[in-house]
Amino acid sequence: MLSDVQIKDCRELFRTPIVQQTAFWSVVKNKLGWETVAVNFKSRTEDLFFRAGNVNAIDSDLLMLVQNINSHESIAYVPYGPELEPDDQFQGVFLEELSESLRPYLPKNCILIRYDLCWESYWAKEEDFYDPEGNWLGEPGKESQELRFNIGTVNWNFKKSHSNILPANTIYINLSSCIDRIMERMRPKTRYNINLSLRKGVDVRIAGMESIGVWYELYKGTALRNNIFLNDIKYFEAILTTRAEDTHSPADVKLLIAELNGIPLAAMFLVIAGSRGSYLYGASSGQNRNYMATYALQWEAIKISKARGCTEYDMFGTSPNPDTSHPLYGLYKFKTGFGGDLYHSLGCWDYPLDNERYNAFRNSELNIQGFHLN
Repeated sequence: MLSDVQIKDCRELFRTPIVQQTAFWSVVKNKLGWETVAVNFKSRTEDLFFRAGNVNAIDSDLLMLVQNINSHESIAYVPYGPELEPDDQFQGVFLEELSESLRPYLPKNCILIRYDLCWESYWAKEEDFYDPEGNWLGEPGKESQELRFNIGTVNWNFKKSHSNILPANTIYINLSSCIDRIMERMRPKTRYNINLSLRKGVDVRIAGMESIGVWYELYKGTALRNNIFLNDIKYFEAILTTRAEDTHSPADVKLLIAELNGIPLAAMFLVIAGSRGSYLYGASSGQNRNYMATYALQWEAIKISKARGCTEYDMFGTSPNPDTSHPLYGLYKFKTGFGGDLYHSLGCWDYPLDNERYNAFRNSELNIQGFHLN
């Protein structure tokens, strides 16, 4: 199935709309102390797709991040990779062979490979997993998920992770239409809020490192209000200052700040990679929310992405359905208003390289203070 599996310079990672699989992301992680590994591989199309077409082989790659979890163990993490997505029936077999091919390139103390798969969930493609209103009901239990994913594999080794690291549910907005048509596809309330914000004088500007403190104050307040993990300011400095222009897969990063008479109300990181603009991080003030600054902010990000030639915009993270008890329901209500398509991925899957150590890690993972990969 696979051939020519070999390490390559991370600068040679192929151009891709997946930010977390770019040379840009490798540089960001290197700045933050991570070890990054780029691997190139070839696959026979008949081993991946029922209808292989005229192409006999596909040249692909992936980016792995290696992190020490203690003084004698490490894990490999593949954020939103591999990008190459076989037909459903071949996915487990393909990923198993890929995992075994990656083993020699990982540290001896590496106990697992964690794939944060952006492949579409099997259960998002089946009518039985939707309610009469068309809302997705989610995946079945872990045992059923693992049974399906491991079909055809030799080692029957894949485990569904306790939780996902990157968002498994997102909304993609099609940017191939004219800008007026993009707005027409939005819900009336969203269009109204965008226009209201602009009428009230909210201005969105592109900022640089001189405004990183403004961003971080908004971000800290948002994190505290929502009880979410707080990244250090150095994390955002690394993202904002990285471009990776001397690589095959650079990215353009923009810090957007929405203000009213110079007072910051909301801010976000827009990252443009390949043909996609991605809303990577966002924050807002707890005050003056009636000015709808977050709507103006997203509209500006969409327009910038469109002007840069992007064909889609990734809203990056929401609840899987309109369940009001879900912690991300507020994001669902906000983001679906922009008229995109809800996408459900398979999320995080583990391939243990040392079963005994992996089981110990899996049992204790939820209790590890500060364990954070993204």
